[in-house]
Amino acid sequence: MRRRLRRLGRATFSSLSVRNYRLYFFGQGLSLVGTWMQTTAQAWLVLTLTHSSTDLGLIVALQTLPVLLLGPYGGVVADRVDKRRLTIALQCLMGLQALALGLLTVTGVVTFAEVGVLAVLLGLNNAFENPARQAFVREMVGTSQLRNAVTLNAVTVNAARAVGPAVAGVLIATVGDGICFLVNAASFAAVVTSLVVMDRAALRPAPPATRTPGQLRAGVAYALRTTEIAVPLVMVGLIGMLAYEFQVSLPVLAKTTFHGGSVAYGFMTGLMGVGAVVGGLVTAARGRTGVRPSVLAAGVFGVAIAATALAPSLDAVYVTLFFTGWASVSFITIANATLQLAAAPSMRGRVLALWFLGMQGTTPLGGPLIGWVIDESDARVGLLIGALACLGAAVGGSVFAWHRTQHPDGAGGDDVARALALGSSGCEPGGGRAARSA
Repeated sequence: MRRRLRRLGRATFSSLSVRNYRLYFFGQGLSLVGTWMQTTAQAWLVLTLTHSSTDLGLIVALQTLPVLLLGPYGGVVADRVDKRRLTIALQCLMGLQALALGLLTVTGVVTFAEVGVLAVLLGLNNAFENPARQAFVREMVGTSQLRNAVTLNAVTVNAARAVGPAVAGVLIATVGDGICFLVNAASFAAVVTSLVVMDRAALRPAPPATRTPGQLRAGVAYALRTTEIAVPLVMVGLIGMLAYEFQVSLPVLAKTTFHGGSVAYGFMTGLMGVGAVVGGLVTAARGRTGVRPSVLAAGVFGVAIAATALAPSLDAVYVTLFFTGWASVSFITIANATLQLAAAPSMRGRVLALWFLGMQGTTPLGGPLIGWVIDESDARVGLLIGALACLGAAVGGSVFAWHRTQHPDGAGGDDVARALALGSSGCEPGGGRAARSA
């Protein structure tokens, strides 16, 4: 049993054997705690200023609108430049944004309009930073450790989700939400330091793409004709627009439905993060990639959100959110790893930009819509819409995959049967145009 546990531990954390990734993992982990503190505090600040879930949805939309408009071009830039240097510069700018919001809040002069402007600036930064940072993971660990590293990244995000909101809830109740923004500003020093001190000789950078006309259009066409990429992207677009609106629905669920305070909201988000950490570790050790696992994870995610929407008490919500977090990180990591393994190196930044567009760029549509639905009904209805989106994406992904199986030539892409077989075996892509290019 001891030997078995050691083998399981090595499998779960295998990518941490790479020094550069190990530095990045711990630096990013500290920074993400601050990021989740800011996310929690910003939602509470907006509700305090406006008492409107529609306005909360509007701020979320403003923060993600630049991703919708510029996200795909951010992927083009990521394919052209040194991803490490670009990430360092943009992480520094994110720290300055948090500092500005913190100073405005602690001095008591912050307004809803100023929160909106700073949200737009953060969104502009994210449109270029996220594709570069995600594509940089493969340069640190190579192909063999990529799935494990992507999963551990998600574990880091959700471990921070477990810690950050809980700490933010306590800080908001004791010293105010402005301190959360200032702590986040300081936390960016950790990830920037990890990127600066890396051994650049050990990196595996992809050759930069040359500047040619139509690169964005070529990236979109490539993604649509490659089944292992197209199916997860379509699913992510629908789920990202309607299901991942927890920063709109959960504050209202805590404050209005169950008459709780900021601490209840912090524990809601925190327990969701705990579930995501557990689910992420399981996925890191035993997870698979491919179309079939993505479809299954989306379906389970929908069931978990529906259980949260129908939970009769706050204690029951804590339990269902644990499993919602588990299902959420499983879907994210399986779909993301599937895309990264299928994408050719010269296209990886653009493919991941489309991923980020689906995850956050659709929020300017979904955020205000879910906020309006909650205002007209309640938070439970908003969550049920997200659950239906997940279940619809699972059914749609299955149908799309079946159609590609029946008409592979008409689709102009790779045979989806290969993706389904990969999902069953858990192996990396070995065939298909995308895999051979990689």
